[in-house]
Amino acid sequence: MESGETVFAQIIQNAPRYEFNRCVLRYRGNHWVKRFSCWTQFLCMVFAQLTSRKGLRDIETGLNAHHEKLYRAGFRGKVARSTLADANEQRDFRIYQDFGLLLIGIAQKLYQDEDLGLELAQSVYALDSTTIDLCLALFPWATFRETKAAVKVHTLLDLKGSIPVFLNITTGKVNDVNILDDLPVPAGAIVVMDRGYLDFKRWYALHTKAVFFVTRAKSNFKFRRRCSRSVDKSLGLRCDQTIKLVTKKSLEGYPDLLRRISYVDQETGKKYVFLTNNFDLPAKTIADIYKQRWQIELFFKWLKQHLRIKAFYGTSANAVKTQIWIDVSAYLLMAITKKRLKLDCSLYTFLNIVEVAIFEKKPIFQLVSGALKQDSPPPAGKQLNLFSY
Repeated sequence: MESGETVFAQIIQNAPRYEFNRCVLRYRGNHWVKRFSCWTQFLCMVFAQLTSRKGLRDIETGLNAHHEKLYRAGFRGKVARSTLADANEQRDFRIYQDFGLLLIGIAQKLYQDEDLGLELAQSVYALDSTTIDLCLALFPWATFRETKAAVKVHTLLDLKGSIPVFLNITTGKVNDVNILDDLPVPAGAIVVMDRGYLDFKRWYALHTKAVFFVTRAKSNFKFRRRCSRSVDKSLGLRCDQTIKLVTKKSLEGYPDLLRRISYVDQETGKKYVFLTNNFDLPAKTIADIYKQRWQIELFFKWLKQHLRIKAFYGTSANAVKTQIWIDVSAYLLMAITKKRLKLDCSLYTFLNIVEVAIFEKKPIFQLVSGALKQDSPPPAGKQLNLFSY
């Protein structure tokens, strides 16, 4: 049965158009624009991400091959690679940044009851960055090394649903620890990070804001033990200590007590030493929380492999930031659609199905059920609405 709307149009229905227009007005994105609006630019770029287009010419050809379906999907005006290139270079990336932040809020509400597998009342976030290497000749503004350019995407990921709640796009030279100064984490939440974020002064700033952190200690870490708690060694735990820093610089940065937990992963045999300012949770729970940090590695891998984040359609800082924010928006739209339709498949599988059926006129639930050979619900007449609520 045909739904009357293409798969692409059904996904785009999850993008609130009124809020998008408010973002455009905020930065005068459509000022003096007659045909190729910011919305059409956004649709072109989302199409490029969801179908892995290799360049501007590929986007133009792919869309014009379905020109009779573009109007119903929201496209207005002729799609040309030169027009799209100019839009990416000239239109303020903050339009798409603000809209991406709005989609983050929608996705967070949908995934707020997602089960982490941990009995925790508070939210858990993972903090990390991914570096995207660039050609220095084409991206001279993206300073990194003498012979190489790069940008960093610093990300704070809500582990419930793997939703990126904060992104900061910088040049490759910016140190990861600087991001701790502007981290939007609510009091009582837990932030998981690796050893690259070791900065005692910034940790103490989080501590004074009632934010908990879980990280790994470096091998040359110096401390003095204050007391120890008993541990169940059958769970892989080796020690659970209350410690105090001893060197002058570290003690000035973090004058309070810390908790040190030694743990051996029973599957790999690898030893870990964790540091945290949370003294209430069981030691094994702290170890399990750190294991969840790998979700952010999977998120970066997903973005780089399945969205066009490693090859850019423009070379200016504005074009790169525009593309990254629309990449993230495409990810969020897929996550929102998957959750609202209660699709029983991974986001990766959902993207693969959408990629080959982007302009088919079939309900998404029916399309996914057929691809996975599942029973789909009987059609409810000639209903064209995506959701029933």
